[in-house]
Parts: sequence; structure tokens; C-alpha cells
Amino acid sequence: MDQTTRESFTAVQKNGDGDLTAFQTSSGRVLDYQQALAEVKAGAIAGVNVFKGKDGEMYIRGDADGDPTNNLDQLPHF
Repeated sequence: MDQTTRESFTAVQKNGDGDLTAFQTSSGRVLDYQQALAEVKAGAIAGVNVFKGKDGEMYIRGDADGDPTNNLDQLPHF
């Protein structure tokens, strides 16, 4: 899939601790964290990647591009 056909995350939901819990995509779909993780792993979402945290769990993060304005934490809430 190339950049033009892949979706991107446009908004996020967070829990009371500020952890990301759900994502809205550029096509309007809403994915819970596990659904989003699976789609990122499959390469269906542009601009993000999956990494293993110190706790051994897998997490979603924005690609490092030097632009803090498109970090997942900076996306609008929905």
C-alpha cells in the first residue's frame, strides 16, 4: 500500500490517565487500541509504527519526523 491509499489517524480518545484508548481514521472509522494496533502492524495506517515498550507490551507511536504537531498526543479528541 502506498501513502495515498493508506488511512491515517485524525483524532484520538484518551482515558483519565492520558493514555490513548481509541483512534479515528481519515475515513471516519473508529478503532479501539487493539484494532488500531493490528492495523498499524499490517501497514494499513500511514505515519505511525509499533514498538515494544520496556514492559514487553506493543504500543503505537507516530513516526519520528521532527514535527511535534503531528504526534498522536497532539491530535484532537473525538
